[in-house]
Amino acid sequence: MTLSDEELERYARHIVLKEIGGSGQARLKQASVLVIGAGGIGSPAIQYLAAAGFGRMTIIDDDRVALSNLQRQTLFVARDVGHGKAMVSGMRVAALNANVAVRVHSHRIDAANVDAHVRAAEVVLDGTDNFATRLLVADACLRHRVPLVSAAVGEFEGQLGVFRGWEADKPCYRCFVGEAPEREGVSCSEQGVLGALTGVMGSLAALEAIRAVAPFGEDSAGKLLLVDALAMRFRTLRLPRDPGCPACAGQPA
Repeated sequence: MTLSDEELERYARHIVLKEIGGSGQARLKQASVLVIGAGGIGSPAIQYLAAAGFGRMTIIDDDRVALSNLQRQTLFVARDVGHGKAMVSGMRVAALNANVAVRVHSHRIDAANVDAHVRAAEVVLDGTDNFATRLLVADACLRHRVPLVSAAVGEFEGQLGVFRGWEADKPCYRCFVGEAPEREGVSCSEQGVLGALTGVMGSLAALEAIRAVAPFGEDSAGKLLLVDALAMRFRTLRLPRDPGCPACAGQPA
């Protein structure tokens, strides 16, 4: 796939990087990214994924913009309050980069539609704050062998992982969290969240989605990045694969 003169100028700062170059930018143009959740994580991620030049982007979010979102969800402005996040996100992507074919869905992702959405993507970025939804998405990514970028944030802490559990030496998301079917998520409204930290984690998630399509540097799959904003400390842990994991233990190498 070739890049137009306009795209060559738009993405010049990527193309000049030898680790990405024209071939990496062309791979981004060919790729489809699925973003689940246009909130604190999704908001900055969507902006950077659109700016990076993904050819196709699908955004799923059934929520509406609330005034309290504006403290951290910089994709939205005051006049967007009351409007659907997915719809507004699509408008912002179109305004930022007309080269991105964006599709939006204002429904909740569930067992009936998750497979169709996931298998159409080259990479999935999950920024939801619902644990049951995270497991649903993670299992679908494993089934269809689509890299999963999973980010979360609460109060002053953030975490980021990349999961490709179908590979022999890589854990899946359930290797990390276990079964925990009854685990309840804690919302930002209940525990609070530092707004700028969601920007950091969303941007890092976008970086990993880009890396999944146009590889550069060290592979992040099988590692967990932990961010402590109180101590201004970043730590990376290696995640082992669980040999007894009910999700990926039976996956063929």
